[in-house]
Amino acid sequence: MNRDSDKGKVLINRALILGAGQFVLLLVIILRLYYLQVYQADKYKTLADENRISTRMLVPPRGVIYDRHQQMLATNQQNFQALMVAEQTINIQETLDAFKKIMPLSEAEEERIKKDLKRNRSFVPIKIKDNLTWEEVSRIQLNAPDLPGIIIDEGLSRYYPLGEKTAHVIGYVSSVSENDVKDDPLLEVPGFKIGKAGIEKLYEKRLRGKGGNLKLEVNAYGRIMKEIEKVEGIPGEKIELSLDARLQEKAYDLFEGNSGAAILMSVNTGEILAFVSAPAYDPNLMTQGISTEEWKELNSNEFNLLVNKAVSGQYSPGSTFKIVVALAGLENGIINTLSRSFCAGKMMLGNHTFHCWKNIGHGYINVVQALQHSCDIFFYETAQKLGINKIAEMARAFGLGKKVNVGLENEKSGLIPDTEWKWQRFRESWQQGESLISGIGQGYVLTTPLQLATMTARVASGGYEVVPTFNKINPGEKRDFKKMNIKPMNLELVKQGMCDVVNVPGGTAYWSRFDFNGQKMCGKTGTTQVRRITMKERQSGVIKQEDLPWKYRDHSLFVGYAPHDNPKYAIAVLIEHGKGAAGIASELLLETLKLDASPKPVE
Repeated sequence: MNRDSDKGKVLINRALILGAGQFVLLLVIILRLYYLQVYQADKYKTLADENRISTRMLVPPRGVIYDRHQQMLATNQQNFQALMVAEQTINIQETLDAFKKIMPLSEAEEERIKKDLKRNRSFVPIKIKDNLTWEEVSRIQLNAPDLPGIIIDEGLSRYYPLGEKTAHVIGYVSSVSENDVKDDPLLEVPGFKIGKAGIEKLYEKRLRGKGGNLKLEVNAYGRIMKEIEKVEGIPGEKIELSLDARLQEKAYDLFEGNSGAAILMSVNTGEILAFVSAPAYDPNLMTQGISTEEWKELNSNEFNLLVNKAVSGQYSPGSTFKIVVALAGLENGIINTLSRSFCAGKMMLGNHTFHCWKNIGHGYINVVQALQHSCDIFFYETAQKLGINKIAEMARAFGLGKKVNVGLENEKSGLIPDTEWKWQRFRESWQQGESLISGIGQGYVLTTPLQLATMTARVASGGYEVVPTFNKINPGEKRDFKKMNIKPMNLELVKQGMCDVVNVPGGTAYWSRFDFNGQKMCGKTGTTQVRRITMKERQSGVIKQEDLPWKYRDHSLFVGYAPHDNPKYAIAVLIEHGKGAAGIASELLLETLKLDASPKPVE
């Protein structure tokens, strides 16, 4: 009996222990559930929502770029796209073949479509073709029964109304690359485009705007079930530029197939009214995306369509540089109003002969006449007496040899040499003959067309450090430019010479003169050799420009301002391997003065 009683007690104890263990375990489970459902409710509700809710960023409309008169230079236009939803297509290849009968697809497009189909889930729309016309959209919709899975989507794409005429100043947008800094979630949005050149790049953050958000309820497979919340983004800023679209178009058209650059700016405010590098590319093609073959074609074009010649092109300024040399000579007392040199067509320095462009020479000539006739001998002698360092000092004061910094990419600084530069560069001393060559704007001297426009504006303004800008200056606003330490009398002498270049018979640009209501143009011509003329060729006869291959012909330059008695506009024009820079400047300045006198004047 005792043995049975002991066994019963053991069983009871074990049952109690087991029951107690089960109770404790149940209590732990209950407490854990309570903790998760009450204390951790917010956390797990959030996690559940993240599994259920998909948040997507909405791309805001890009800011519109306007000229000074509110004409659009870059805007957004309706963009129709043909998309394919693979899960709605019975046979992808058959659908694509049917689509190609309506609208051709290149091999590159087909390859891209196939890659996108592999990368994305079957319910995610894939772009087949974009930038469709309304007629193309109609054809697709008309053939919808034969195109299962093909849908039309409407969005916005960047559009440049003036196309190539504003390419190098406005720039273009393109897809975000790996090299672009990802400082904004918008840059992670597939297909998002940012400014890659010009004003589009300069004002990228202002034009971009801020993204919105779209909350969608999705199922376990990521398929959209319904829209929960939509918060619109903030559109990009409106940008108003100093450019005048009418003058921009006129300037580009004046090149008529020639290669070069032109900059027209306000003498009083520094506002750039026209900024052309010609010929150019169509920025609308860049925005849509171009093929490798098209890119190679643009890069290999002999006119360098992709190079912004106005700021990236570095050229010997030729005789336009004589303006600086004349001022340096006058300011340093090397020449004055009474100084005269005798030009016999050539001069000797050691055993080397330096030639004037006019073989028979100009005879006795003063500084005003030397500018009017562009006498090389006068400026050879002036440069020899001055020395390169004094010439360089004056050139830099007028904006040459350093970046103007208007904000465009790939701007070059040009080169104004001096004795220190040559020693640092070649470990050689400066030679007198190099001063002579520099005195007529050749040799080591290099400038950009924008620098030449800046130089001219500073001369025309009466010696103020005018700084170019693309920002529109509203009426009543002022830009305070520093007064340069140049004697007014010396500036007036140089300006007189520039006016005689155009308006007095014998002036090198006399043929380009105009008289609009008593308003005239003043300026200075320049011709830059791109090949060396040997002594043998001089003796046998210099080959005519038209008989040389295009790339060996001289460059033509002109800098000027108008009106002659109250300068308001300054201009610089370069024609690569061609003639007629003064003619382009004359027509553009004349058009500017005409618009000035019209009911809607240039501001």
